[in-house]
Amino acid sequence: MDTAVIIVAAGRGTRAGGDAPKQWQMLAGQPVLAHTVARFEGVGRIIVVLHPEDMARGVALFGGSVVLCAGGQTRDASVRNALEMLEGSGVTRVLIHDGARPLVSPEVIKGVLSALETHRAAAPALAVSDALWIGSNGAVTGTQDRTNLWRAQTPQGFDFDTILSAHRAHPGGAADDVEVVRAAGVGVAITPGSEDNLKITYPSDFARAERLLGA
Repeated sequence: MDTAVIIVAAGRGTRAGGDAPKQWQMLAGQPVLAHTVARFEGVGRIIVVLHPEDMARGVALFGGSVVLCAGGQTRDASVRNALEMLEGSGVTRVLIHDGARPLVSPEVIKGVLSALETHRAAAPALAVSDALWIGSNGAVTGTQDRTNLWRAQTPQGFDFDTILSAHRAHPGGAADDVEVVRAAGVGVAITPGSEDNLKITYPSDFARAERLLGA
């Protein structure tokens, strides 16, 4: 099957601090986004979705090694832009990955691709093992049962026609592409995630990612 990888990197990432969006901040001598893209070399054609203001920066970083796509106002709009770009290209399955997850392993990627041989949608996740609290104003107000709860990761994989149709039908505002495809009535297989597949969100995440890259 012909595979495409959509790497979503159009957000501004203000919680990560710094003077640039997190995907453009340096990590072990390279922008975070460069590490992320490198993880998918050889998997399939790569489409990187960028904020319109970052397109020139993307050309400077990647040259012609990837296809660049301008993002939309929301994450799901950005993904749809890339999917529409791929229509008619012969792609039969697509992986959609967060640009701020630069440490995804080959095993996680292979797990999703393997599941797509028998499912229309698959995504990696980790079972929740910590106790969960409900809180308000800095105090614990209750607890939450963790049974059957999972921490979602990416790349999330889909049959191409299925995810394109689901995005076209979705009203917008989805947290991820699993939410979009489930709204269309499609089941999603859970594949093994990894603790190292962190999403850089806060300033402290850069130090952790540096340690993992060093290891």
